[in-house]
Amino acid sequence: MKLRHCFIVALSVLSSSWAFSETATAQKEFSDVVIPEFPLQMKFAGETVDLDRLDMYERFDRELTTLCYMHSSTSLAIKRANRYFPIMAPILKEEGIPSDFLYLAVIESTLNPRAVSPAKAMGIWQIMPRTGREYGLEVNDDIDERCHVEKSTRAACRYLKEAYAKYGSWTTVAASYNAGMGRISSELEKQLADHSFDLWLNEETSRYVFRILAMKEIFSSPSKYGYKLKTRQLYQPVRYTEVRVDTTINNLALFAQSQGISYAQLKEANPWLRARTMPDKSRKVYYIKIPQKEDLFYTKRKFTAYRKEWVIDKK
Repeated sequence: MKLRHCFIVALSVLSSSWAFSETATAQKEFSDVVIPEFPLQMKFAGETVDLDRLDMYERFDRELTTLCYMHSSTSLAIKRANRYFPIMAPILKEEGIPSDFLYLAVIESTLNPRAVSPAKAMGIWQIMPRTGREYGLEVNDDIDERCHVEKSTRAACRYLKEAYAKYGSWTTVAASYNAGMGRISSELEKQLADHSFDLWLNEETSRYVFRILAMKEIFSSPSKYGYKLKTRQLYQPVRYTEVRVDTTINNLALFAQSQGISYAQLKEANPWLRARTMPDKSRKVYYIKIPQKEDLFYTKRKFTAYRKEWVIDKK
């Protein structure tokens, strides 16, 4: 009997140890889910956005939570912003567009100049072919200036200024960038509303402005939301020399070679060049960017952060 009792006690101890081990293992498998907190009021392009309103609070909360856990794309957006914001921000300022619209470009393309949507929108600003042509961009099989960072930014500014003249509200302008001015104007009239925040819209458009606001909030303090980047991890601006061209280039690979770079490096620097040739029967002037040699190597770069709040090693 004593032997049987000892066996039962030993089995009980082993079972308890196994259960404890299982619990400990389970605890190790799951990390805490951090739920971000945010202010009940935000500014976008100088306009106050009241997040104390229940529906607006929950819509913003959804987008902020989503972006906080989209680790790869959000961290890439911050890295790329260090390269492209210095190009885009001065253009927005010159055109009279609030700098907060940089975050519209972020959510449109994650700042990828070659981004293409299923609907055939393209570039950092995700401009449709017809819209691009309407706002002065060349769009064809050989050249697509929707992928030209500077030119597409100016085209986007022209749209935004036109929409602001129509609505007088930058947040409604942002909504129209997704849905189109025709759709927003029609819904404002049908729903007897004065602002896009009060409209019942499709899922994508109803989330759109709140996604911009959420991205702005994360960019204001990435480390607060778990994005702890160092300056050396940010993508640095690339310096270029520009070659003026007003004639057909029959072989872009040979042209690249003549400039001391590879065909791939030429295409990377000039994503608006869509083919292997550059026809130019009209003798239109183009400026082709040639990256400076030292900027083609990671270790030869001088590392800077466009905004100090983006990095944890502030200098």
